[in-house]
Amino acid sequence: MRNLCVFLLTFWVSISFSQNFEKQWKGFFSYVSIKAISHGNDKIYVGSENAIYTYDLSTQEINTFSTIQGLSGETISALHYSIDYGALFIGYETGLIDVVIDGEENILKVVDILDKPTISPNRKRINQFYEHDGSLFIATEYGISVYDIARLEFGDTYFIGALGTQINVTQTTILPPYIYASSMEEGLKRALIDSDNLIDYEEWETIATGPMVGVQSLGDDIYIARDYSVARIINGGSVAVATYVNTIRDFTSDGQILTVTTRDDIYAYDDNITLIATASILPALEDRFQSGISFGQNFYVGTFENGLYKIPFATSSFNQILPNGPILNSPFAIDASPGQLWVSFGDIDVNFDPSPFNYRGISLLQEENWVNIDKGQLFGASDLVNVKINPLNSNEVFFSSFQEGLLKVVDQTPQILYDETNSILDPLENDPDGAIRIFGAQFDRDNNLWFVQSLTKEGLLRLTPNGQFQKFDISTIIDSENESGLNKVAISREGYVFIATSENGLVGYNPSENKFAKIGSEIGNGNLPTTNVRALAFDASNRLWIGTLKGLRVLFNVGGFFGETVVDAQEIIILEDGVPQELLYEQSITDIEVDGSNNKWIATATSGVFYLSSNGQETLLRFTKDNSPLPSNNVQDITIDNATGRVYFAAINGLVAFEGTSTAPRDNLENVYAFPNPVRPNFTGSVTIDGLTADANVKITDIEGNLVFETTSQGGSVLWDTTAFGKYKVASGVYMVLITSEDQLETKVTKIMVIR
Repeated sequence: MRNLCVFLLTFWVSISFSQNFEKQWKGFFSYVSIKAISHGNDKIYVGSENAIYTYDLSTQEINTFSTIQGLSGETISALHYSIDYGALFIGYETGLIDVVIDGEENILKVVDILDKPTISPNRKRINQFYEHDGSLFIATEYGISVYDIARLEFGDTYFIGALGTQINVTQTTILPPYIYASSMEEGLKRALIDSDNLIDYEEWETIATGPMVGVQSLGDDIYIARDYSVARIINGGSVAVATYVNTIRDFTSDGQILTVTTRDDIYAYDDNITLIATASILPALEDRFQSGISFGQNFYVGTFENGLYKIPFATSSFNQILPNGPILNSPFAIDASPGQLWVSFGDIDVNFDPSPFNYRGISLLQEENWVNIDKGQLFGASDLVNVKINPLNSNEVFFSSFQEGLLKVVDQTPQILYDETNSILDPLENDPDGAIRIFGAQFDRDNNLWFVQSLTKEGLLRLTPNGQFQKFDISTIIDSENESGLNKVAISREGYVFIATSENGLVGYNPSENKFAKIGSEIGNGNLPTTNVRALAFDASNRLWIGTLKGLRVLFNVGGFFGETVVDAQEIIILEDGVPQELLYEQSITDIEVDGSNNKWIATATSGVFYLSSNGQETLLRFTKDNSPLPSNNVQDITIDNATGRVYFAAINGLVAFEGTSTAPRDNLENVYAFPNPVRPNFTGSVTIDGLTADANVKITDIEGNLVFETTSQGGSVLWDTTAFGKYKVASGVYMVLITSEDQLETKVTKIMVIR
């Protein structure tokens, strides 16, 4: 195997390296939909939607690579492992290429195609890699680009269509003296591989016409794949050698075996085009093939929903090779309680239209392992758009269906779907599908579950702990029968219920007085940026944070919401380079969560995630696709495990988590601890002191009693940067942590060792 490391130094200017985020982040990707497969170095390399995994043929060990390790998170379209250079090339639909080199931690990003301005963004898809004599021929939707593997740099690009136009080249192969290229527009073309002028389209002659899936060399022959057939190229023409019932999904060759993958079947042929083996999808899987290779007397075939299968030749044995993960890479709603995370995969558009209806399962992360509940167990519930865990019983979880009602899961088992047959929920009048559009849900202090139903008069509902339903007529305050997007629900310290709407601003309900009120967008009538509200969260000070499609507001006077005078929500003004600016101006906010330190996590539809101080005046962190493992800047939902401080982000194409440090306050100081401890010389972060009660006083002194740090906890933890009041790093030694509860009735002492 040739060594690329020497070239990494020589060509560092033209190469960018992605960051590895494993120290602070976790990735929870789904690997069920297999887009591409390669093999080499005694491993199978498997490309799922936007992450990859490897299967060691000797040890049967599975390892995963995702945005956490530095992959882009884009949709994978091609994969190739170079045995000679020990490098895995990953091609994406955007034209980006990632290179993972054996033994190297950092991943190389090749952006030349992605950034090329002369090629339309919708023609940059990487279709296939073909390696020959140190060069990588890259088949794309615009033509062919050549990449020098040893030098890690691009050579020529061939536009081989008529008159040099861009055409969709599906595959390339080489059988001396020719290089062959299959295309969708102009059939099969070839040129002399030793020509010094392959960049000239006139060097490429057309030898077969019609749209082509691919071209492969096998033995001394060239074979092409059309939608339903494979043909051999003979004397400048083609002769069909095999036809299929279903369209060809994948077409590969290692020089000795030709593999053809269709929706339901996979075939292996020798160099005489004699069928060696075939396998068919098992009916029980209710799935389809979409990629495949064959070698070592085995098929390795990728499915849409069940990952990779190893199928030995001449058997019907399906051996699944699949990392642990959630059902899909499209999390829509999430909720966490200590030690568990529930995920649903509903899908509605920005206008709250659920069609076409999707029937998907649900996933549970518990003790770092996934439990997936199939859609067939959910009583027909579709479009699950919200998850709410019972705070007094974490084994009870409710899922809102934006089409079928309210689903209750107990002890990981779907128990009941509340609809018109077993509850007071009513389907929409004159709706052919009989929709019951449930969305936001929230528990109050008495463990009542409040939730909303759109497009109906009685759009606010309550489910009591003993299973009794009650409806509330919301049409007295808004035209609820035409309000398509009653969504998030938040409940104040006083028990007031607040509802986000897509057309009518913020609606509030006071249960004790059976009174509704609302605010809108005009100054003096609410001052919201828009009446399209999408996110609500109460903080520790009982202030309501309101996210809309066009920005952020805070309702400071919750108690006055139901008074005679309409209260206005307030924008937060920050100084940016000395100039007053409105915080998150015009940002489309999708969710707001408050952590144990009363800081705010805010998700947006286009700009990633903002982590704000308790008053919003300081942006503590900002995560985007460019500076973090977020696979997209469109983040649909956030939830926090308050026992650990872990923050989960549901982006439109993947689930990741940041290992935060802000935890919920504890009831006592029995479980106080500090980490890392000891603090070793190479540690550059802050020490977390966890297990605190609310508003606890924390003092840190050296062994002689000199005070070096003091603060009051906001939640269940505080951070110490190992300095003496921020002035200088403290010296090596043992430091005493003295903790006193707010009422001074409880104290705790622990120690931190610092090694410089």
